[in-house]
Amino acid sequence: MMQDLPKNDALKALQEISDWLESANSFADFRADHRWEVVRLLDESARPHINKLVREYYAASAPSTFQENRLWTTLNVFYSHTLQVYHGLLSAYLNNDKGAAALKPHLPLIAIRGILALMGKLKCTASHYEKVDPALWQQLAAFYAHAEAQQYTDTAIKPYADSPSETTVRRRLLVTIMWFAPIFSRLSPARMHIADKLTEFWGAQFTLTTQMTAASVFYFDLAQPTMPNRVTAESPTRGSTRFISAGDVERQIETLFKSLEKEVVPEELLLGAIYPAEDVIEVVRNLANHWINPPPVRRNTRHQVKVKLGVVRGFSGIVTHVAADNVSSETSWEAEDISSTGFSCVLPAKGAEGIKIGSLIGIQPEKIPHYGAGVVRRINRDELGNLHVGIEMFSNQIDYAPLRAQRDDANNALQALLLKTPHEREDQVRLLMGMDAFSMSRTLHTQHEGNDYLLIPVTLLEKGVDYELASYRRVLSEAAEAEDAH
Repeated sequence: MMQDLPKNDALKALQEISDWLESANSFADFRADHRWEVVRLLDESARPHINKLVREYYAASAPSTFQENRLWTTLNVFYSHTLQVYHGLLSAYLNNDKGAAALKPHLPLIAIRGILALMGKLKCTASHYEKVDPALWQQLAAFYAHAEAQQYTDTAIKPYADSPSETTVRRRLLVTIMWFAPIFSRLSPARMHIADKLTEFWGAQFTLTTQMTAASVFYFDLAQPTMPNRVTAESPTRGSTRFISAGDVERQIETLFKSLEKEVVPEELLLGAIYPAEDVIEVVRNLANHWINPPPVRRNTRHQVKVKLGVVRGFSGIVTHVAADNVSSETSWEAEDISSTGFSCVLPAKGAEGIKIGSLIGIQPEKIPHYGAGVVRRINRDELGNLHVGIEMFSNQIDYAPLRAQRDDANNALQALLLKTPHEREDQVRLLMGMDAFSMSRTLHTQHEGNDYLLIPVTLLEKGVDYELASYRRVLSEAAEAEDAH
């Protein structure tokens, strides 16, 4: 059977293995022990193909839309069938099905592989911003509850021959919850994958207790399993509730930050691919904000009002519209739940293609003469396929501000957008620029509201899908020349 798999087509090979896994799980007369042997062989044979497709799907540079759909569908189907098979084996053991007694020594491995498949399914769900199937939390609870009841939560096993180290059922539960809670709806697929690898790297630091402690950050109820929740004073303290804390990870995060600030990504992180240091920094910061820091408190009052918005997507699109000063928006959204720093809206599935975490959006509210700019920070997809999108506003008003390396050089201008913010310092500005336009070693010139300015780089604040957000010190050119003259 294995010899018939395509040797140079990982997609097709994994699709065939998925079909066999589905058949193995659906054949009613298949003895549990025989099913285990077949599933074990199929799962292990899938490893090189899975590794290849995961590298492609979660690469730093996203695949084309066509290839992304092919990869996602193949991975999602494989993880779905694999999870159902392993959960089915646990159910067969609990029901004392024919041949199930022979599974007893393999239960730790079955649970570990089952939770790994569940993690893969969660990553696929999160990558498409879909609603998590409640059955996944029930299956996670079933794997862990049985391991706890039979006292094999800490049995260390190497899940696969190519696994870098041994793991346990307890660690798999901890890593799954500590990964999911900070990332869901907040990170791009590549950054979700980085978060997975970092959570695995720090997995030994996490702790699980049956009692709430001052260090507890998330909880998960084995008897009434739902999405993991952040611990509060009102969190349930039933005997089935398990509390998770980050342990001593804060000190290790601080050490990693020091390396990343030097643009060095340590090899021991085992990220599986090369990712820019700034991507890793953003992921570490996001994890730390949820594992260590107090829960975020909403600083700005939100208002339930509906406002029609003209919308333009992407840096180049916004530049075109703002520079022209009279071009109508590409599409229209209706905002709701608005605050001074952002808003949310619901977009129908048709017409929302291409909206991703990190997408730059130009916003022109109805009857307002100018554009603002914001970035997509959160996405959820409901049962009807509609996208629930959360936008953080960089500024409610932006101006076109082309940049020049030399004051009088009008032929080599860099496109940029100046963010106008109330109460911002007169001598410091934020600019939206194209990719790789910012450099700490390069001053720039611009003209704004009739004045010529020298722009001295301060810091790169953010690097997005197709833009950079940077801070500059702004000096009137005449003042800068006078200073140079002295």
